[in-house]
Amino acid sequence: MKKKESTLLNMVSVLLIITLVAGLSLGYVNDLTLEPKARARLARVMNALDIVLPQFNNEPVSSKVQIKVKGVKDSTSIYPAYRDSIFVGAAVTGISEKGYSGVVKLMVGFEPDGQIKDIVVLEQKETPGLGTKMKGEKFLSQFRNQDPANILLKVKKDGGDVDALSGATISSRAFAEATQQAFDVFTSYEKTEIDYDQ
Repeated sequence: MKKKESTLLNMVSVLLIITLVAGLSLGYVNDLTLEPKARARLARVMNALDIVLPQFNNEPVSSKVQIKVKGVKDSTSIYPAYRDSIFVGAAVTGISEKGYSGVVKLMVGFEPDGQIKDIVVLEQKETPGLGTKMKGEKFLSQFRNQDPANILLKVKKDGGDVDALSGATISSRAFAEATQQAFDVFTSYEKTEIDYDQ
């Protein structure tokens, strides 16, 4: 049996077939996982809303409003919360793209007067054991029951009021920036867009 010669045309054809099969497979798998990913994201948002908002009996997700914020790729979402048609607070996503390893995305819950009820970290890729401590109780507790209008949401190293995570100043700055952005969106939206009396 004669050995088949390897030609440029043969190699290009094989590479094209492999690329086509791989591309179609990846596209198919992506389509299969779109719905489960969307459900997981919604569940994460629903859990965060339960944590950061006072008790509510409306559906904040269906009342969500998205606002484009200058300097941030993603839109900021506002989830107004009502109890028996009375405004009890709002949750706002805050986003900073200045984390040590990329985007830091938070869900910040505000009382009607602007005081922070709680914060949940929705997304971060910070260094394990350092920047990931932003999810810890010790770090988060310094933000609860604080009115961002009365404190400077910057790390102490930059003249602010936030105790930075040890060894993770960049992550702490991103967290503070995302919190400030959420507060700015909450106050500007409160003044111009939302009818809190429903």
